[in-house]
Amino acid sequence: MKFEGIYTPAVTPLDAEGQIDREAYAAVLESLIEAGVHGIVVGGSTGEYYAQSTQERYDLAAYAKEVIGSRLPLIIGTGATRTEDSVEYAKAAKEIGADAILVSTPPYALPTERENAVHALTVDRAANLPIMLYNYPARMGMKMGEEYFSRVGKSKNVVAIKESSGETGNLHLLARKFPKISLSCGWDDQALEFFAWGARSWVCAGSNFLPREHVALYEACVIEKNFDKGRAIMTAMLPLMDFLEGGKFVQSIKHGCEIIGLRTGSVRAPLRPLNSEDKRTLETITATLKRTIGQITSGANHA
Repeated sequence: MKFEGIYTPAVTPLDAEGQIDREAYAAVLESLIEAGVHGIVVGGSTGEYYAQSTQERYDLAAYAKEVIGSRLPLIIGTGATRTEDSVEYAKAAKEIGADAILVSTPPYALPTERENAVHALTVDRAANLPIMLYNYPARMGMKMGEEYFSRVGKSKNVVAIKESSGETGNLHLLARKFPKISLSCGWDDQALEFFAWGARSWVCAGSNFLPREHVALYEACVIEKNFDKGRAIMTAMLPLMDFLEGGKFVQSIKHGCEIIGLRTGSVRAPLRPLNSEDKRTLETITATLKRTIGQITSGANHA
């Protein structure tokens, strides 16, 4: 499997009682398919996997496959503290017919690079599916580095990495020494840099409610190879990216979905929804971004 394009880590809508809203979830998935994203990730941080029971995660993945069918690639997250649990999520992904799995560092455990590699390869053996690694040390506590990549890179299934360390040095390391592991942008305000270094995909939470705008940046940089246009689009996106890094990430993505008419509900504890001021700020940022990028892609602001 080749990871190319925009992959959306889908939000998980909740009803008034805090339970998963299947009807609203289907609407989110259908909106992404209609908007032209290239793949959907279920069981990621944006989907609040950490606040879901094991059964909810199994059911959500299976339902996503039921809704999506074969229209888009479906990637299932296997994140868990115990390797045994990650293995079970990987097996479940295989059983429902997922196209790939997302493999991260077990949070809180703080494994060494060798231990982390053994974890990934154990999950790999359980599913025998294409793997996108997920390097997010800010959440997981440990960074995937050269020793880790040298070990896991020997598996034919390890085909891509969502690189979310925020460290350009790791981006350079992967591009130079591990070209077999396809780069996927996982640090939004570095998307332009990732594309310049050969990334052909971007796993971006903002595409839940601004899918066409994220696709526009991908197409400008990867398809058209027009980095002047890409810089103009990125300039318009940066206020959103700055807002999302303000400490209320999932809440902001969910409210963004509400802005465009999708029903997503609140977030699960311990998180709390955005306040009225933050909602107004996000609404203003979103409206400006959409207007500006619309002008750029129509040629109004760009030669």
